[in-house]
Amino acid sequence: MVRIVSATSISELKSKIDERNTKIQDLEKEISGYQKMIETIGKEKDTLQNAVQILEISGKKLVANMKITEKKISLADSNIGKLSVEISDKKQQIIQNDKALSESIRRMYEFDSTSLIEIVVGYEKMSDFWNIIENLEKFQSSIQDNLSTLRILKEEYTNKKSSEEQKRRELANLKAQLADQKKIVDYNKAEQTKLLKETQNKESNYKTMVAEKLRLKEQFEKELLNLESELRITIDPNSIPKARAGILAWPLDSIFITQYFGNTEFSKTTTAYNGNGHNGIDFRASIGTPIKASLGGVVTGTGNTDESRGCYSYGKWVLIKHENGLSTLYAHLSLIKATTGQTVNNGDVIGYSGNTGYSTGPHLHFTVYATQGVQIVKLGDIKKITNCGNVKMPVAPLEAYLNPLNYLQ
Repeated sequence: MVRIVSATSISELKSKIDERNTKIQDLEKEISGYQKMIETIGKEKDTLQNAVQILEISGKKLVANMKITEKKISLADSNIGKLSVEISDKKQQIIQNDKALSESIRRMYEFDSTSLIEIVVGYEKMSDFWNIIENLEKFQSSIQDNLSTLRILKEEYTNKKSSEEQKRRELANLKAQLADQKKIVDYNKAEQTKLLKETQNKESNYKTMVAEKLRLKEQFEKELLNLESELRITIDPNSIPKARAGILAWPLDSIFITQYFGNTEFSKTTTAYNGNGHNGIDFRASIGTPIKASLGGVVTGTGNTDESRGCYSYGKWVLIKHENGLSTLYAHLSLIKATTGQTVNNGDVIGYSGNTGYSTGPHLHFTVYATQGVQIVKLGDIKKITNCGNVKMPVAPLEAYLNPLNYLQ
């Protein structure tokens, strides 16, 4: 059987794949170092210098993430190339096997077309006859072997074709991810430029700006609480699942909770939630971290409270309605990937983390609602909201807010 593809070409492709995997591992170590630096600075005092430094390091981390994606794209290309070579090889093997099988069948047919008497009288010696019988047995064995080999080759061919198609899908996803990462790098640069411009690179101006944002945020939270306290929506307790771990998946690959649900000590401070309970949980997530749907469902809506100047709330957000009576909110995103009306699956990337809206640092705010109680409204259509009248966002009566940890894995 002739092998069309040389072992050298496969070996060269494997070498390239190993080399790119090594580079990816090196970049992952670099990113891990940046993340530790961000976490260390984040624990320090909130100063302009630290805020700028976090943005600078975040920028380096984002660029390193882009490089990883570029390497993964090259890796996917190499894997596809290797699979294409192997597929071509299998195809040639199948062709050669088909030819051998056809030849064996042809010879068997010729033998079967001749009667036993004709065969016997056709040979002067019985030893010649028995040689033919022996060859016949070899033909039969050869046909069985070729059929078995053909089945194996076709199965291997099908598997490799399936792997190639999967790799091509991964490649398309990586290219889309790279485009997203470039947007987030630009967003991070714009945030740094904006911060330096607004503060004129002065610590005193930064403190004034932070205090003003906090004042406006507390004012908004107070009016929103009043609005939601007046909402009268009856929620059927049977419309939501009973509390059980695993109903929802974590929205991030790496989990570190920085703020819990309800009346925690932190949420009672006037500088955080105006003395009211926290309506979700917060996860540590540096700028550009992929945010995933906790469960399949339909995107009810998306929005950006930053579109209204002086409105400090969720920033960029996504709300998803699930079939089990729950809805989930993902807020403070740097980039929204989902669109209203889109059906998403569990684990689909619906956006990337950031620090839009009122945020003391990059993180993901995650809220779980009873779907019966939540609605997306333009706040000004219900009640005058300071600086936020033109903003649309999810609102719900207080009893519609559920503890996410009752449902998460």
